[in-house]
Amino acid sequence: MHIVQIVPELNQGGVERLVIEYNREFELRGHQSTVISAGGGQASLIEEDYGRHITLEVCSKNPLSFLHRANALRALLHRLDPDIVHVHSRVPAWLARFANQKLNIPMVTSVHGFNSISRYSEIMTRGDRVICVSHPVKDYIQQHYDVPESRIDVIHPGVNPITFDPAHLDLDWMHSFIRKHGLEGERIITTVGRITELKDYETFIRAMAECTKENPDIRGLIVGGVRHDKHAYYERLQQLVRELDIAQQVLFIDTHSHIAELYALSDLVVSCSKKPESFGLTLIESLAMNTPVIATRHGGPLDIIREGENGFFFEPQQPEALAQLISANAPLQCNDLRTDTLNRFGLARMIYDTLDTYQKVL
Repeated sequence: MHIVQIVPELNQGGVERLVIEYNREFELRGHQSTVISAGGGQASLIEEDYGRHITLEVCSKNPLSFLHRANALRALLHRLDPDIVHVHSRVPAWLARFANQKLNIPMVTSVHGFNSISRYSEIMTRGDRVICVSHPVKDYIQQHYDVPESRIDVIHPGVNPITFDPAHLDLDWMHSFIRKHGLEGERIITTVGRITELKDYETFIRAMAECTKENPDIRGLIVGGVRHDKHAYYERLQQLVRELDIAQQVLFIDTHSHIAELYALSDLVVSCSKKPESFGLTLIESLAMNTPVIATRHGGPLDIIREGENGFFFEPQQPEALAQLISANAPLQCNDLRTDTLNRFGLARMIYDTLDTYQKVL
């Protein structure tokens, strides 16, 4: 089967990581994989994993160039002659819809988030089949758009058991990191994600301030990169840490390649998102490293966390409630977080279910 995926660009992000995982796994299973995007820092990974990357402007929202870009995509798809096209975002979906009018290639769309309700967003529900990354996302699109149940598949993103494996950690790096930041003997609470208001790092910081009043051995790690347009927000977070006098207890760690090691050395991983997340990759990655999780009670985490078994919920923007959960350090009923997580959210299951969706369309 020749599968073409279309994504706006290939930089950092959950959707981009998913496309890269799909590409590698499709090739490993004997399929032909092509990814079309406007390029980016991770585009080279497609061909490193034996797929094919083609650079095309499928990211711009400029309406003046839309027809030109749609025609270019039509010519490209005609030349590639794929069995199926899988679209991961709204601009590529509109381009593909126009490009495919005469080609009639079977098309799958993936809804990765709670997009604004509009004609523009509705395009993601118009694939021959629609993949939703969680049941809350499925409920959301069915509430707002006329999408028959028979056209929807819920396919959770899968965690890579090789990338996130407690048996294969860079122990030298972990020991060096712990020494560098003075974390020996500390209880480490970590939150992971790009520095953006939606992640609500203020709630995490205020919860850390509450926790450290009674538990001085608790340290908080905020792990994530800062985009050029988020530096003002980053400065506000640092100012809040200083105002609460916890600069020694809360560390900002830029994103890097040792994320599995950071999960492994953490006692808890927390997601504080103030708006519903579509899924929660950081949660399943943490659980695959046998690290329990806490998340706000909405969106994708509702599919992941079984309260009291593998983690806990708190209400959004409630730092006191989060602090109580962290300080309580309650035991969990599940004794093997990794096995449970790989059974429910393993990469192999995601690939199997996606290929099954393709076969339904074909």
